[in-house]
Amino acid sequence: MSAAPVLELADVQKAFGAVIALRSGTISVDAGSIHALVGENGAGKSTLVKIVAGLYQRDGGVFRLKGEDVDFTSTAQSKAAGVAVIYQEPTLFPDLSVTENIFMGRQPTGRAGRIDRKAMRHEVERLFTRLGVLIDPDRPAEGLSIADQQVIEIAKAVSLDATLLIMDEPTAALSGVEVERLFTIARSLRDEGRALIFISHRFDEVFDLCDTITVMRDGAYIATSAIADTTVDEIVHQMVGREVTDLFPKQEAAIGEALLEVEGLTSPGVFHDISFTVRSGEIVGLAGLVGAGRSEVARAVFGVDDYREGTVRLSGRTVPKGKPADAMRAGIALVPEDRRKQGLVIESGVGQNITLAIRRQLAKFGLLTTGMENRAAKEWASRLEVKSHALDTVAATLSGGNQQKVVLAKWLATNPTVLIIDEPTRGIDVGTKSEVHRLISQLAGQGMGILMISSELPEVLGMADRVLVMREGRITAEIARENATSENVMYAATHAEGQHS
Repeated sequence: MSAAPVLELADVQKAFGAVIALRSGTISVDAGSIHALVGENGAGKSTLVKIVAGLYQRDGGVFRLKGEDVDFTSTAQSKAAGVAVIYQEPTLFPDLSVTENIFMGRQPTGRAGRIDRKAMRHEVERLFTRLGVLIDPDRPAEGLSIADQQVIEIAKAVSLDATLLIMDEPTAALSGVEVERLFTIARSLRDEGRALIFISHRFDEVFDLCDTITVMRDGAYIATSAIADTTVDEIVHQMVGREVTDLFPKQEAAIGEALLEVEGLTSPGVFHDISFTVRSGEIVGLAGLVGAGRSEVARAVFGVDDYREGTVRLSGRTVPKGKPADAMRAGIALVPEDRRKQGLVIESGVGQNITLAIRRQLAKFGLLTTGMENRAAKEWASRLEVKSHALDTVAATLSGGNQQKVVLAKWLATNPTVLIIDEPTRGIDVGTKSEVHRLISQLAGQGMGILMISSELPEVLGMADRVLVMREGRITAEIARENATSENVMYAATHAEGQHS
């Protein structure tokens, strides 16, 4: 008789008032396996995970853990039962050491009830050796990379003998080397007989790491397949319910005069001698490995970060450095990489977020009413097809794809001449990716100049008219669209000597 699955959900339902978040959540995860859970933003993945983690309680359906019916009413119950969730951005106590974070709330005690710090440290060293990682147990958590913070959360889960680990978009902010380390740890945990759920929008990672894949759409279970028996095209079709034949719907655009001219931009220790031009109707891709300085250049051009030397001109006029308001007035817009922290007022409504950058223009005699704000916001929410029930819907409750659309709407409402967009589709599903790409292409077709920063090579190659490649703070190559390949872009990103073609 085969052992029961570690986790079994069947037709689980969850509603929030009139909004049905989960219609039929179904998944079965075996011990000693890595199971991918995929679906568009809003498919119900997060709701399903929160039920397993004890944050939400199901309204109906079957929920079993290790063969027994369960219904957690708190995260403490879920953890005690052997469930651990590793989030994209862990929340450690920054002022405490790595060891103290791992043993928070369950410190071993010795004589006289004192905390046995020696035993704690010894156990953490043993855990890190077992996981094959080098992290100082005594260093404060503050300043640790996202990758190291995730490893600490995994170590905590292993120390609690978790039988089910759920990794929710764990690789979104990691470099290639950090991803490979995480995958090595995940495979070792699988080989120990633990069950893992891996949630990601990156199909190359899913097919590299996972054994089985479950697809959800519109809050419902669609299909489960062995990774070896399916393809990316089949999974995409199941996710979106339609063929996404053109993920990069680039339309032809007339490339005109120079709009944005950056010359000799230098910030010691960050980037050096950065020079490039973005023309009307042109999409310029800025590629490179994590840490190459791409986002820092974008922030400097927009005035968020200062720089020591160089000039930025828009339509022939110098843009003062270090002054985002002047950059906005000149006609530059920046959609930042971290939309939640830098692009949105996360606890404000959709309407307020969309009009945030144009409130002064909307006001009449210094007065801005909700009606005036909503009229402006409604137009842009409609044009970008933001899926929210009302303009006062809090931005924090939207899916990642819809949050990105709100940030785009906010900046497009300023009617910019040049749009700088940093990681336009990070963390959003394949259907919404196609929509964002189509919008970027339409904007270029209307004469806007676009500087697009992306870590996804297919996105750069599929959308850019020209590719600039950065390595260690310098531009090492400028490659025309017809000559750009994965190989020559990666070569320029990893070798100091560049190429121009």
